[in-house]
Amino acid sequence: MADDESTPQSLQVANARSEDSGRSLAHLPRAVMAALGVGEGDVVEIVGKRATPAFAVFPYSEDEGLDIIRLDGLQRANAGVGSGDMVEIRKADAKPATRVVFAPAQKNLRLQGSAEAIKRTFAGRPLCQGDVVATVGQKPVGNIPPEVARHLRAPAYALQEIRLNVVSASPKGVVHIDADTEVELRTDYEEARESRRADVTYDDIGGMAATIDQLREMVELPLRYPELFQRLGVDPPKGVLLHGPPGTGKTRLARAVANESDAEFFLINGPEIMGSAYGESEGRLREVFENASKSAPSIVFIDEVDSIAPKRDRVQGEAEKRLVAQLLTLMDGLEARTNLIVIAATNRPEAIDEALRRPGRFDREIVVGVPDERGRREILGIHTRGMPLGDEVDLDELARTTYGFVGADIAALAREAAIEAVRRIMPKLNLTDGTIPPEVLENLSVERSDFLEALKRIQPSAMREVMVQAPKVRWDDIGGLDDAQMRLKEGVELPLKEPDAFRRLGIRPAKGFLLYGPPGTGKTLLAKAVAREAEANFIATKSSDLLSKWYGESEQQIARLFARARQVSPCVIFIDELDSLVPARGGGLGEPQVTERVVNTILAEMDGLEELQSVVVIGATNRPNLVDPALLRPGRFDELVYVGVPNQDGRERILKIQSQKMPLADDVDLRAIAADTDRFTGADLEDVVRRAGLIALRESRDNTQVSMTHFRAALKESRASVTPEMERDYERMAAKLKQEAVSIQPIGFIAPGQLEPRDAVKGGDGD
Repeated sequence: MADDESTPQSLQVANARSEDSGRSLAHLPRAVMAALGVGEGDVVEIVGKRATPAFAVFPYSEDEGLDIIRLDGLQRANAGVGSGDMVEIRKADAKPATRVVFAPAQKNLRLQGSAEAIKRTFAGRPLCQGDVVATVGQKPVGNIPPEVARHLRAPAYALQEIRLNVVSASPKGVVHIDADTEVELRTDYEEARESRRADVTYDDIGGMAATIDQLREMVELPLRYPELFQRLGVDPPKGVLLHGPPGTGKTRLARAVANESDAEFFLINGPEIMGSAYGESEGRLREVFENASKSAPSIVFIDEVDSIAPKRDRVQGEAEKRLVAQLLTLMDGLEARTNLIVIAATNRPEAIDEALRRPGRFDREIVVGVPDERGRREILGIHTRGMPLGDEVDLDELARTTYGFVGADIAALAREAAIEAVRRIMPKLNLTDGTIPPEVLENLSVERSDFLEALKRIQPSAMREVMVQAPKVRWDDIGGLDDAQMRLKEGVELPLKEPDAFRRLGIRPAKGFLLYGPPGTGKTLLAKAVAREAEANFIATKSSDLLSKWYGESEQQIARLFARARQVSPCVIFIDELDSLVPARGGGLGEPQVTERVVNTILAEMDGLEELQSVVVIGATNRPNLVDPALLRPGRFDELVYVGVPNQDGRERILKIQSQKMPLADDVDLRAIAADTDRFTGADLEDVVRRAGLIALRESRDNTQVSMTHFRAALKESRASVTPEMERDYERMAAKLKQEAVSIQPIGFIAPGQLEPRDAVKGGDGD
């Protein structure tokens, strides 16, 4: 196997990029490749606890000059090493295999079909008995000869990456499959001899590089190098608590750490521990810890830890209290534990007994949050690794548009897109004979349109309890509001898209915007457009969603709303008819009103101890004088944006937008219509266009065009919803609003003269 002419080289192992997973590539320093006498595409043998082959390729650009070898998770498992270990690299000669036997490497997988697809997939790839390999179709790398890289061009399976064990390979040593090789595919799982588990590795987790580094420090180091802590004279960490929204990958992360650290993995699902007999639950818990201690080094993973360790002062049953006490004793009792680490996961850390959340039990709490755009791109790459993608599929575009998605959501998106692709080929399938023609499988691919259809059905799981949506309104769909658009672009879109610019200048972005003006001027439309253009989640809510008759529930609803928004940031919270939710305090008599407590909660959420990171609040009202003045100061609603009646140019632009799908006759003059619609709002103009179409249909059901005559008739049936008195009232209000916000009165008092402008606007609004 090894070439006697070259001296084996030793290098430190580092993780490869996730897109290289399953491709049998080893990124080596150029100097090492020269010393071994190998070129790009030649086969080398990597020797750790056992030996495994790989294609030698040049290093990543950032690794130039570093003495490291980049290996994916499968190769690290095959070689029996982890990141940071030393391996020996030798030049190898892959002999043609006479016979290779594969079997599924996953216990819950059963394969059927001929071995021809497997043979095509692995043609030319170096293999070794006991290896775990993946069916991943990829493009050739560097100058690898075509006969070597054939397996990199053709996808093996239509819609997923499958991991297989090389049960046996003849002759012994490093082999490759050619045209004469006999390939056998067994249907049921068979564990490879002397191979470490490789069902989940760090390559299968995207968007949490910093979290993995923290967890490796806490888990891998104590389990693999306990002598380090003995030499330093300190106890190694005993436990790690992972918390974050559901679906972010907490369980998967724990399993990857167990595999990568070569530790035994013991899983405790909270409800499974509970027993009906007295002391049965505690006995089951003790049994798991005893088995883990005997099998050390080992990891005990407790999923949904809040279900078995709730706060003892909040539960009634004695069984739950005893179970919590038993867990506390096992984690930090008199009996010392060595080479055993407890990892727990929950999405409700506040519900766990506080005695668990101290050093010595859970030494560190790590937040597994919602991935950012770069993280979503990594996760998309992982879930589409074995998927034949169409040429128009742009994973970067999908990563940008899936804001708020967690790993589980992206997995569901990939699955839905695959189902869309299957739906397309269903007419070509003959379901009676139960087989799929090979040419159909060969040409099957997942297209961009499949992902776009899947996006309509998949919603961010962290936001399913509240109304969240990705608005489809763009700036081009809004006319006549140029000043308001400019201020929202600067205040919302710019800080969410380019936060570095604000940090560089040492300024904070605005936390809130109050859009006020007459009804129908486009305040809601503006909020939707800014959320769409800033590529942020959009939560639309109103007072009826948040107010409750039960004492304290309204405040909880608001706190939950802001907590959800922080989880799926960047996020825009839009509160319509803000005056009904946060009216001025101090006007009621007797018991404090519900809305007063709501105002206090919103004040605390917007400008309290907990920072709003990448969350912008936009409120809309046509009665701004009724809003509590404390909300209108900088730091809460920083910008007060008047959304007024459009001018003539704005009205013409709105008419063009509203009539763009309408077949207009040549005599239609939108400029003239705009001139005749003074003080018309956007809603009024939309009504004019709609009425013109109805009049055309009323005239004749066969009409194919809307003419100027129809628009003239529509104008006679329409009227401006904003009167000159209302315009003057809003202009006066705009002048006074900021001044009133500065001179906030103490709670319980009404500012002199404060009632008069309110009454004036009420009259102007037609109340």
